[in-house]
Amino acid sequence: MSYGEWFEKHAHKHKKIVDKLVAHGYTKEQIIDYFDFENMVKEEIDFCPLYKDNKKCHEMESLNCYLCACPNFRFDDNGIKKIDAKTQYSFCAIDSKDGEQGVYGDKIHQDCSKCTVPHHKEYVQNKFDIEWKKIMKSCVV
Repeated sequence: MSYGEWFEKHAHKHKKIVDKLVAHGYTKEQIIDYFDFENMVKEEIDFCPLYKDNKKCHEMESLNCYLCACPNFRFDDNGIKKIDAKTQYSFCAIDSKDGEQGVYGDKIHQDCSKCTVPHHKEYVQNKFDIEWKKIMKSCVV
């Protein structure tokens, strides 16, 4: 699945959950709290493939899944640029010290597996918008 395909599918799943919460009168704070891993793994098992195994994407005590992806992630399914005969497809806009560029054959992708930036509740509160795609609008290069 391409970045773009994942992005659109995830946006749809996210919107469906948020629309349900808004219809039930949830406040911003209640919506953010709903997306805590401990709740999501029980209430929204299909939101993330890791939920079926009760597994977190990042080992951290309090993981919030509202953003799931990071607003600092940038991608282009057609490639961003050539680097030494390899094509770069993604990167971190803030060059997080916990991220790195992974080389897979002739492809370069951002590896965010050690970065927890978008999963902290305070970060979600600062970036919050009911529309996930508005928060993530800069991701598509």
